Amino acid sequence: MNREKEQRHAARMARKKAVVEEKIQQADEERGVVIVNTGNGKGKSSAAFGVAARALGHGMRVGIVQFIKGRGTTGEEALFSRLPEVAYHVTGDGFTWDTQNRPQDEATARKGWAIALDMLRNPEIGLVVLDELNIVLKYHYLPLDEVLGALAQRPPLQHVIITGRGAPEALITIADTVTEMREVKHAFKAGVKAQAGVEF
Repeated sequence: MNREKEQRHAARMARKKAVVEEKIQQADEERGVVIVNTGNGKGKSSAAFGVAARALGHGMRVGIVQFIKGRGTTGEEALFSRLPEVAYHVTGDGFTWDTQNRPQDEATARKGWAIALDMLRNPEIGLVVLDELNIVLKYHYLPLDEVLGALAQRPPLQHVIITGRGAPEALITIADTVTEMREVKHAFKAGVKAQAGVEF
């Protein structure tokens, strides 16, 4: 790299540093945030569990409620459920195309929501992961207003991550951070079966 290119690069990085530092100075509010991971791509739950690991590393207590998904041998359940700092609940009966029973799905969602509500009222839980709650809301198994109300009334420093396809617009509106996962390629479509450690 010649001297002129080095100087241009240094000047560009200096400008970037000034912009970033100004944004950091302006972001002085400390409160719990609502994070929504949605979209048709892979990684919504995986990202949430990654943040759960990060929160645990900072000494926080974590609550996890898995809606829709039935009890199975997933790596995240095997790991997190044995940690004393984590309250881990699998509350689903399996995917909706498996159950094919709306009253059952609604009743199961209501049971899971009762557990989630206890977590959302507990200031000692720093992070609550509501896995696949977007699917529950998409199919109207729970009233959206009830969920939004509970999020608004939770302890001020508590963070919440909500995952699942088809996040309702009202939830996206009140969320602080929203990420939409977009599928570019997926091994399953090429005939590769779901494998432990990667898919579950």
